[in-house]
Amino acid sequence: MVTLRFMTGNRNKVREAELALFQYGIGIVMETGLRKVEIQSDSLEEIVTYALRLNCVDWLVVEDDGLFIDSLNGFPGPYSEYVYRTIGLRGVLKLMQGVVNRGAYFKSVVGLCLGGGVKLFTGVVRGVLSEEPRGSGGFGYDPIFIPEGYEETFAEMGVELKAKLSHRSMAFKRLASYVTSLTGPGQGA
Repeated sequence: MVTLRFMTGNRNKVREAELALFQYGIGIVMETGLRKVEIQSDSLEEIVTYALRLNCVDWLVVEDDGLFIDSLNGFPGPYSEYVYRTIGLRGVLKLMQGVVNRGAYFKSVVGLCLGGGVKLFTGVVRGVLSEEPRGSGGFGYDPIFIPEGYEETFAEMGVELKAKLSHRSMAFKRLASYVTSLTGPGQGA
């Protein structure tokens, strides 16, 4: 079985990745022993590629994601973590006060280092922002994001449903398809 090394300190992201990869027979462990350097960039792809190139070892995975709000020209995008830490959900909702177009999307970019090269996989989920935070599950922007076709925020959904629908899950499933095309299901490193 292939076991990926996920360079992150976020256990919630690891759990989502585990749920996405399980059906492919791919394991994942949290890699905290490497130095993750995040450049400031408007591109999630550049951020992920840079972090991987600094630490490129086979089966190493890096993920970055962002919330892109249509009426704010994609803000906060790659700066989502910083914005969340500084103004929080209430601050984002304050920016959206009185705004009719509440469309937004989450985008995740997962990078894999293999054979000295980097391969990227993307997942996007569209939705709208709620008027108020709702739900106690999930993390980050989950209490204010309602995916298309649903009435609940990610935070109101169960972990399994959210993991099935999420941008991160989509990106990790694309990664899993690629890995199994190289190694066969449940085979590998």
